[in-house]
Amino acid sequence: CLWTLAGVLRETLKDAPGPRAGVLKKLLPPLDAVLEGFYNAILLHHFDSHHYTSPYSEATSNLISFVDLLEALLASRIELELPLRCQRILFLKVSYVLNLISSSIPYVIKKKLILLLKKCVLYKSREDAKNGSLFLQTPSLCEDMLALSNAVLQVVNLTWLNQIPLGGKCSYFGGSEAAPGDDSQGGSDQTVLRALSLVVLKALEFKMHNSATEAEIK
Repeated sequence: CLWTLAGVLRETLKDAPGPRAGVLKKLLPPLDAVLEGFYNAILLHHFDSHHYTSPYSEATSNLISFVDLLEALLASRIELELPLRCQRILFLKVSYVLNLISSSIPYVIKKKLILLLKKCVLYKSREDAKNGSLFLQTPSLCEDMLALSNAVLQVVNLTWLNQIPLGGKCSYFGGSEAAPGDDSQGGSDQTVLRALSLVVLKALEFKMHNSATEAEIK
């Protein structure tokens, strides 16, 4: 079901602008009523269980499908003038995702979630993109980005970054071992390192531009 819903959203976003907005207005409101409860349930799950030790288990596959759905919902947000709760939930309850990244889930999902956070901090509404403004003007997006920034800075101020591995065994066409003579395993995953750095920097930048007092900025 998750895979199908994410697939339908992606295909809808390939349509012409007029029709796709109409489809989304029909498709998303029913999802709005149930997604938050599902989001809470799936992301508050105990991921330390043995079901998640393999990147190929059914539980892991379900979690990846859910992340794909969140990604499709983020992409669909630009089509609606007033975003629905299901399109905002990732920003407003990002602490669930941050906790998941520092849990013992397979590295492939951690990386997927970190890259999704990167898309969140780089997201702009159509109006902001058109204006070419460096700062966000859309009220709902400002509110969402501030919630995300606060949550990121809160965990970074603790020991969150220290709990995130910067490497897992690279996958070579479904395998988990490096090819003979490949020394890439010794280094950090530069994609994840760059994405994490960008998320923290963007959170700092947004917080500074939206802080009322000098003390807050410090």
